[in-house]
Amino acid sequence: MRLAALAVTSALAAAAAGPLPPLPLAKLLASPDRLTVTVADTGNPRADGEYRLECDPPGGTHPEAERACARLARLARQGKDPFAPVGKDAVCSFQDGGPATAHVEGTWQGRPVDARFRRRNGCEIKRWKDLEPLLPGRPS
Repeated sequence: MRLAALAVTSALAAAAAGPLPPLPLAKLLASPDRLTVTVADTGNPRADGEYRLECDPPGGTHPEAERACARLARLARQGKDPFAPVGKDAVCSFQDGGPATAHVEGTWQGRPVDARFRRRNGCEIKRWKDLEPLLPGRPS
C-alpha cells in the first residue's frame, strides 16, 4: 500500500513538472560505437591481446581508450573509413613491417566492422599507422 502511494506521488510530481523533452530517435536507435580489437605478434607483449573499446563516452579495456576514440572521431570528421581495406589498384612499396596482425570487429558509426590488419607492405603499414593508437605502434 505504501509503495503504491509512493508511485502515485512520484507520478503526480513528474506531471506537475511538465513533460520530459523527447529523446532524439536517431540517438535511441543508433548502435553504440563498440569495438573488439585483437592484436598479436607486435613484438611488445604488453600490446598483444584482446581489448574492448567503447566511444561516447570512451571506455572499455583498451589501454588508450580516449586517444583511440579521438582518433576515430577525427577520421570520421575527415570523411574517412579507417576500416576500409587497401584498394585493389593501390601501388604499394615492398617493405616488411613485421608479423603483427590485428582484427577489429564490432560497430562504429552505426555500421558493422570486421577488418583485418597486417604490416606486409607500405600500404598496409600506412593503414595500420593511420589507426594508432587504436592499433598499437611499433615497439621502441
